[in-house]
Amino acid sequence: MINREDMLELTRRMTVSRSSITRIAGGYMDSEGYIDGTFNTNFLKLTLSDKQKNLAIAKAIPFADTNENLKEYKFVNNRQSSANMWKLLNEMNSSGLKNDALMETFYDLIGEKYQSNKDYAIFVFHDRYDVPMKASDKERLGESEEVHEYMIGAICPLVGDYEPGEPECGFIYPMFKDRSTDVDHIGIYQIDKLRPHKELEELFLQ
Repeated sequence: MINREDMLELTRRMTVSRSSITRIAGGYMDSEGYIDGTFNTNFLKLTLSDKQKNLAIAKAIPFADTNENLKEYKFVNNRQSSANMWKLLNEMNSSGLKNDALMETFYDLIGEKYQSNKDYAIFVFHDRYDVPMKASDKERLGESEEVHEYMIGAICPLVGDYEPGEPECGFIYPMFKDRSTDVDHIGIYQIDKLRPHKELEELFLQ
């Protein structure tokens, strides 16, 4: 189960002045799942307007209703095999999204499985959060305990020329659990919990 306080701790920082997001990468996909274009850039180089728009997309995933629209899933026992999504996600995260070959592999895998009747975009954000120490009364002590390095992914239908709409699916990995990094779990977001994209869950947990 996801502790909402953990997710809120992340989303409170998702403003232009407080954000520690380092990079944003993405792929524009046609309705058949083929890549129509990609980008990969330092988040700090975006304009103020683009930072605000992209932070709103990223925040939608961890800020979603916990254990309803955003659910936690445990990776299977063979998560460390040489050819699975767990390995790819960890390589993407450790590279800070800077490896374009890894990113295109990720977009291709999404495109092969994701069911859509319209063009869409896949956005991936990389963040490094210096987790501050807190006393038992939750008062911040100031010094960092660890760095939580993680990604947020969002799949958004396109509402114009390369203009993403509200995320309809997404993920957060590794999970932030008990104020620490948890590589054994992934959070998967579905905007419609009654008609989820089951193919996305199957892809991530294969």
